[in-house]
Amino acid sequence: MKRVIIAIVIICSGLAVKAQPKVGDMAPAISLPNAKDSMINLSSFKGKVVLIDFWASWCAPCRASNPSIVRLYNKYKAKGFVVMGISLDTEKSAWLKAVAHDKIKFIQVSDLKEWNSPAAEKYGVEQIPNSFLIDKTGKIVAIDLEGKELETKIIQLL
Repeated sequence: MKRVIIAIVIICSGLAVKAQPKVGDMAPAISLPNAKDSMINLSSFKGKVVLIDFWASWCAPCRASNPSIVRLYNKYKAKGFVVMGISLDTEKSAWLKAVAHDKIKFIQVSDLKEWNSPAAEKYGVEQIPNSFLIDKTGKIVAIDLEGKELETKIIQLL
């Protein structure tokens, strides 16, 4: 009986965790401020292929992946590819210093709430980097693709 109760508690506690959206789901709405405090809405990019990239200035793997994302953005932006970088930083100066250092020219937003950002909660972000590729209709078509796989998928969607 004790094992049954423990199993039920474990199952129920797992249900309480907010699930990450899945491939095939519509992308949850995002509205966050950019560095100049202008609100940027994910919905404004409908009709484009969008990579939502959750990252932070203090995250070494995130910083290591930035050059690849910058390269893809520069290569495909004229064809309708957009990157929306969502920083999970708490310090604006650290965030903007990383953006400048990594030569990021694509859209950057942050509410500076780190893991408590409503966007991170909506997307079930528990680790970074974490990315979602969104098609022209607003549907999630891939999660956490990198390198050649990401580029191939972007080409297919454009």
